Amino acid sequence: MSENIQITDSAQEYLAELLEKQGVEGIAVRIFITQPGTPYAETCLAYCRPGEEEPTDELLNLDKINVYLDSNSVPFLEEGVVDFNADRMGGQLTIKAPNAKMPKVNADSPLEDRINYVLYSEINPGLAAHGGEIKLVQMTEEQVAVLAFGGGCQGCAAVDLTLKEGVEKTLMERIPELAGIRDVTDHTDTTNAYYR
Repeated sequence: MSENIQITDSAQEYLAELLEKQGVEGIAVRIFITQPGTPYAETCLAYCRPGEEEPTDELLNLDKINVYLDSNSVPFLEEGVVDFNADRMGGQLTIKAPNAKMPKVNADSPLEDRINYVLYSEINPGLAAHGGEIKLVQMTEEQVAVLAFGGGCQGCAAVDLTLKEGVEKTLMERIPELAGIRDVTDHTDTTNAYYR
């Protein structure tokens, strides 16, 4: 049974009213994420008539409504909250899924996932203002993370100093097993330097 998403009482009441208006016996709500684990993830909530759920869906039997959770989306719905705030205009249903774009990681998660999580949640948001982003390209056998500095960070003279120092410091603090980082465009490899 999945306890990762919280659906507040006010949201349940609101959804129960909406479901009742559909006039379909046994109608439920289905929550799923499109493109989970990517920057394009969208959390969706839809009506689910009997038979429209997927066989692998997880069913939440709540006090007022039944909710189906798409099994692929479940890890990304962790810490999610569906809430309803009433106001003069009727109110608004909000869905917050902080981990939709990147699943929660812990100390047992693969090194790559943990590096991606730090990049995604701590480092890239700060770079986005400059149109930059950093991606993990590969891990070497020596536990060195090879990173690609994209967008506005590429070809920026300061990339080496400011960025690499800051990124390396953050990643090494968060992930002690990491031996270091290397830029995929690292020019310390001079084997091809004279190649025309």
